[in-house]
Amino acid sequence: MDVHDTAATGAARCPMYDDSFAADPQKVYDYLRAHGPAGPVELAPGVDATLVVGHETALRVLQNPNLFARDGRRWTALNDGRVPLDSPVLPMMAYRPNCLFTDGAQHLRLRKAVTESLDRLNVTRIRRDVEPIAAYLIDQFSERGRADLINDYAKLLPMLMINKLFGCPASIGDRVTSAMADMFDGKDALKASDELTACFMELVSLKRREPGDDITSWLVQHPAGLSDEELKDQLVMLIGAGVEPERNLIANALLLLLDRDGEDGPSMQIEDALDHVLLNNPPIANYATHFPLQDVDLGGVVVQANSPLVISFAGANSDPALASSGQAHSRGAHLAWGAGPHACPAKSPAQVIAVTAIELILNALPDLVLSVPAQELQWRPGPFHRALATLPVQFSPTPATRMASAYGVPTAPRPTVVQQPQQAARVPAPAPASQKPAKKGFWSSFLEIFRV
Repeated sequence: MDVHDTAATGAARCPMYDDSFAADPQKVYDYLRAHGPAGPVELAPGVDATLVVGHETALRVLQNPNLFARDGRRWTALNDGRVPLDSPVLPMMAYRPNCLFTDGAQHLRLRKAVTESLDRLNVTRIRRDVEPIAAYLIDQFSERGRADLINDYAKLLPMLMINKLFGCPASIGDRVTSAMADMFDGKDALKASDELTACFMELVSLKRREPGDDITSWLVQHPAGLSDEELKDQLVMLIGAGVEPERNLIANALLLLLDRDGEDGPSMQIEDALDHVLLNNPPIANYATHFPLQDVDLGGVVVQANSPLVISFAGANSDPALASSGQAHSRGAHLAWGAGPHACPAKSPAQVIAVTAIELILNALPDLVLSVPAQELQWRPGPFHRALATLPVQFSPTPATRMASAYGVPTAPRPTVVQQPQQAARVPAPAPASQKPAKKGFWSSFLEIFRV
């Protein structure tokens, strides 16, 4: 494990952004825990923080907003210019006026609008929305007999589902999907963030004029009376909470279910697989950045005021103290959903989406197996997530007719391969860019099939 030198006593500072951490994060958690319930880490080059790996200490921080604030404007190193402004972790840590980064009365007002809007969803509605999206995606690769369940399924399904739940029309939804993919893949994150902002401002304006049966409209109509800027920032937060964690929850559970050599075997129920992942391999492993209002002693580890304090949900879940108390395998013991006033408000919808998505693909492709041994799979580097880079699988090829048989919609025509004559053919000049039709994205293609 590569560590950076710190003081002569205590743990050395551990980097959390390299391939070594991605391959075996538990090694870092165990190392830090050997020195105390929290320890020094480097989230990205030049971005230092303290990582909480003790379960009891994590709860102390999460449940004590009077001492541990979420407002990133308190971050001393950032305010002093000691944090690179192009750092890839900055969008996940810097202040936004949404209920994730606010405290007190402002947080209560914003969270009430978010939770009451999410509460209008129900299991039947969510399953109804997931099913055609899953069928559409499976139809894209089922005839090949092979797929990458990250890029072909687990990554796309949450993004398309967000478009559906938020009521995005085709013109906005394609841009949202593209920008979200670029942001999470690290492709010009600042440009992607600007594009998301523009998309959501357009969406808010649209829903003020033409409200629908969707989360955006419910937020717009909520008695809290959120401004356009506030609405945009709640949407950004909900997108972040609904895409990357959901993608990893689906993928990590599928890996567990498909790893036939795993300790739990092939008969594990989907709900049990999700619980296992949330405890042992949570999709967001380290997050919930707090800023102590004063210097604070965490079990012998002193954390300076207004410095970032990150909760390791994965580290806290694996705390031996949790096992010794007999709680390690309790469904309520893990911290994957957070705790306290900032606990995840979308726990129920997220679980229903994951269960439905996994159930549908396992039923559609019953002989689905991993293409490579589980131990050879690569994990995507990053301090916050626990995310597979790919999940290659194989199965018996099946006709791409799920959309047609289940929903009565026509299947998309397959391109015809035309044999070219041997002699050179005259190639017409390409049409000017202004005359070329815009390439359809997944969302507009999906909407076109359903004629909605």
